[in-house]
Amino acid sequence: MAADSKDINQDDTQSSGTTAEAAAETAGVAVADKPATKVSAGKLSARELINAFEAEQIAKQAKELPDIYVGDTVRVGVRITEGNKERIQPYEGVVIAKRHGGLNETITVRRIFQGIGVERVFMLQSPQVASVKVERRGKVRRAKLFYLRDRVGKATRVKQRFDR
Repeated sequence: MAADSKDINQDDTQSSGTTAEAAAETAGVAVADKPATKVSAGKLSARELINAFEAEQIAKQAKELPDIYVGDTVRVGVRITEGNKERIQPYEGVVIAKRHGGLNETITVRRIFQGIGVERVFMLQSPQVASVKVERRGKVRRAKLFYLRDRVGKATRVKQRFDR
């Protein structure tokens, strides 16, 4: 019986190694001796390696955007699909908030349309955002400009900043 238990333990260790490889192949993950990423594979788990690789791939696809600050007046080119046609519609307004960072960065842009305040939130790395152009820099002392919602007319203007 002792010999049988050793055989079982050896079979378990051998099969567990091949099972992990088989599971990786069925999941579509390539098993290689060296990782394809710049991250060293010293003490990282397989999940951490996959996450690092995905982050690198996403970073390669990231758009080059200008520096956008709260208070800036920006023109965002938005892709609009109508039937089978696609066009780019500009949306211009003041950035009143920025959230998150990196690939998940969003900006809230406010404009006045026919006397009514309209705000849109844009995810900067979204495929619907074709372009972002900074029209003018704003001089503000707050991280969020939600107080502009209560202002009417000329009081909604933001002073221009010339140093950047």
